[in-house]
Amino acid sequence: MRFKTSTLLLSAVFGLAIYTACHAQETPKAAPQTPGVVATVNGKPIPQSQLDVLLKERVAQGEKDNEELRKKLREDLITREVLYQEMVKSGFEKSPGMATQADFVRENYLLQAYLQDFIKTHPVSEDMLKAEYGKIKSELENKQEYLARHILVEKEADAKDIIAQLKKGAKFDKLAMEKSKDPGSASKGGDLGWNLPSSYVKPFGEALVKLKKGQYTQTPVETQFGWHVVKLEDVRPVKVPQYEEVKAKLQQRFQQQQFDKFLADLRAKSKIE
Repeated sequence: MRFKTSTLLLSAVFGLAIYTACHAQETPKAAPQTPGVVATVNGKPIPQSQLDVLLKERVAQGEKDNEELRKKLREDLITREVLYQEMVKSGFEKSPGMATQADFVRENYLLQAYLQDFIKTHPVSEDMLKAEYGKIKSELENKQEYLARHILVEKEADAKDIIAQLKKGAKFDKLAMEKSKDPGSASKGGDLGWNLPSSYVKPFGEALVKLKKGQYTQTPVETQFGWHVVKLEDVRPVKVPQYEEVKAKLQQRFQQQQFDKFLADLRAKSKIE
């Protein structure tokens, strides 16, 4: 995870280097530099560490570490420093709110880096992942998932009217497209895809499992979202994914849980007024 604001800013600044390179008749030769310094601009040294950071990022993106790339990055840093010095000279950094915004960007960047370091220093063991996978697998085995459709309306009377139309031969999917208030499924004829009944709110799930294939609810189903007419299209055994298919997601879940606990402990120990 990387902080996008700073990346975009650097990209915009470094883009100036392309203009410089295209319009320069000849790139000046670099003067001998102090060890640990890649260039000096108006007396201010640019440390080697900055070039190293950029080089590491480029290599991680697939570029080759060679002299040409290093020269380009050096020119990018010089362009950035020239522009930065001009910005300071103009007093722009002292404009209203700019210092606060700059501090906020810096803190967010550091926090993103800290989070990445936390993940590295708190690895999730293979045993933990496999144990969690085994638990999930045992819970899903021998269960069924349901292919459902629904029509969501605001009033019970509207739901009853839809059921009456269905009894007269109206097409469920057509009515869903015309009348359903659910933005996620209305355009698909009310199709909700394959899901476990437990993934729905309780009244909806309970009504769904009582239906047989092709049936729809004869009375409206009320939930916190409104009134539903529910139809069961099909039922099939749950297909349990292989361990390697879900390993990354399990790892992310554990990492999130670890960090949430760490954060909760920090808040508990902090004096917040």
